[in-house]
Amino acid sequence: MLSHPSIYALALLAAFCIGLSKAGFSGISMVSVILLAEIYGAKASVGLALPLLIAADLMAYPAFLKHGSWQPVWKMLGPALVGLALGWWMLGRISDADSRRVIGVCVLAMVAMQTLRKMRPEFFHRLAGSRGFGLGAGVLGGFSTMLANAAGPVIQLYLMARKIPKMELIGIGARFFLLINLIKVPLNAKLALITTESLLENVRLLPGVILGIFGGKWLIQRVPQAAFEWMIVIFSSIAGLRLIFW
Repeated sequence: MLSHPSIYALALLAAFCIGLSKAGFSGISMVSVILLAEIYGAKASVGLALPLLIAADLMAYPAFLKHGSWQPVWKMLGPALVGLALGWWMLGRISDADSRRVIGVCVLAMVAMQTLRKMRPEFFHRLAGSRGFGLGAGVLGGFSTMLANAAGPVIQLYLMARKIPKMELIGIGARFFLLINLIKVPLNAKLALITTESLLENVRLLPGVILGIFGGKWLIQRVPQAAFEWMIVIFSSIAGLRLIFW
């Protein structure tokens, strides 16, 4: 458990970003990925973050219950499970440094898709409407979330490509990640990434998640759609480069 006040403050900031991301600012979840990986190590941070994410999911889901539905979740679930299986297999075999680079590449790939949507909208929307695009996003999302709890931007970018309104997008995301994160619990436990010590650390960081949830719910109502989308792209780009190169 963390004892130095400044390091503990950074860990609380990471927890705050988890809560903020569940309130709708998905790209900022990458900040928590980076901070937790730096503080606890890349692999250990995966198991440590998961209970915090589930706690945030349980708070976010009721808040956005009237937005979105389960139907898009079921469409993404099959490919996401394939990605989870691949990520779980890889997580047990690669080093901390390699896992950071893999996630950085995944995030930047989705940012490239979002940029293409802005530059070539007609081509992109034809691509986004294809079955292959949805399958690829689902697999990539499952893979990324298993390796580093970093699928938020992947799923958000995919849903934005389908012109889903902001609040509906958040509601669908809340449902999807609550289900996926619960599925990940036994997989993380199998790799010994969730331990008694990590759960005790979760208790210390939970106030940061709660503050992020309620602060984000207030802020999301005051951020325009275009600014919301670009915030996701900017946060994702910075975080992806950080994971790869630093």
